[in-house]
Amino acid sequence: MVGAMLKDAVDLSTLHRVLVVKLRHLGDVLLTSPVFTVLKNHVPHAEIDALVYRDTEPMLSGHPAISSIFTVDREWKKDDWTTRMAHEWRLFRSLRARHYDLIVHLTENPRGAVLTLLLGAHHSVARDYPSKRGRLWRNSFTHLYQVPSKPRHTVETHLDALRRLGIYPELDERQLVLNVSDEAETSVRALMARQGIVTKQFIHIHPTSRWLFKCWEVDKYVALIQTLQEMGERVVVTTAPAEHELQFAASITSQLKRPVVDLCGKLNLKQLAALTRQAKCFVGVDSVPMHIACAMQTPVVVLFGPSGDLEWGPWKVKSRVLTSNHSCRPCGQDGCGNGKVSECLTTIPVDDVLRAINELIRQ
Repeated sequence: MVGAMLKDAVDLSTLHRVLVVKLRHLGDVLLTSPVFTVLKNHVPHAEIDALVYRDTEPMLSGHPAISSIFTVDREWKKDDWTTRMAHEWRLFRSLRARHYDLIVHLTENPRGAVLTLLLGAHHSVARDYPSKRGRLWRNSFTHLYQVPSKPRHTVETHLDALRRLGIYPELDERQLVLNVSDEAETSVRALMARQGIVTKQFIHIHPTSRWLFKCWEVDKYVALIQTLQEMGERVVVTTAPAEHELQFAASITSQLKRPVVDLCGKLNLKQLAALTRQAKCFVGVDSVPMHIACAMQTPVVVLFGPSGDLEWGPWKVKSRVLTSNHSCRPCGQDGCGNGKVSECLTTIPVDDVLRAINELIRQ
């Protein structure tokens, strides 16, 4: 497709360095990975950098299209004003030295507008927020794009920034990309050997999210796992090392008649990716491990409650998405009445999840 139909399309031959900014959470950052692929494919002579929060860097490290990753540490805000400004100044100097021709800003964070103005890139693009951002935002970018009022997957929303510039992604360029380091691969294979886990002979269950209102019920997980074990399936359970996630998982495993392989809190993000790539199926909720499983092309069974499955669901992978018929979902609230429990999620039956798993395994 040719961008000549777009009157203000960017001349790609003039782009030598590009900065993509995504200051959000882990899953959000992973869902930007196709943007880098598309940019490199269409502007192969350009160096493409990323600016993300430091804790999300593993989502992009090793991406073959990325030249450099710059990071903002969330812990800076705990420092005194002088120390924080020193961090910010060092980052700005590093970015300014790159002399960017294009900045692609993929969040609503106002820091991106200020940074774009200060860096003085010839071209810049961001989403238009007519009711949320004022003149500073509109004047900071040479190109603004709008998203449809109807739900659209986040990957496509990210890619809309490139379409606004006259870069049109091909269908085979939109896969999630997550590089698994050799170190992570080696350590996970050794762990699997110690636990007697065979490749593609286990089901990976990650029952938690950083937000517990996105989680299913403990007793349903217990019933699900016990039924899978009775069917002869090996089950591996993981969580992040956060205390509330560990406690949630412990409430499940303590009630099981037979033990699972419990790796809760024991894997970093790259190791988690290496593990889930070896699974025959991933089961979980709307969370970064689900997106990681998609990037690893592991079949996914995912339960969605208050968050939108059309925007955040499995991307380009064999999957089954389970939701309820509550008319109020997706509401985006932290539980019904802000009570931290989402009935649209907790009422999903165990049998529905089992059926979805069996369908994917048979495929």
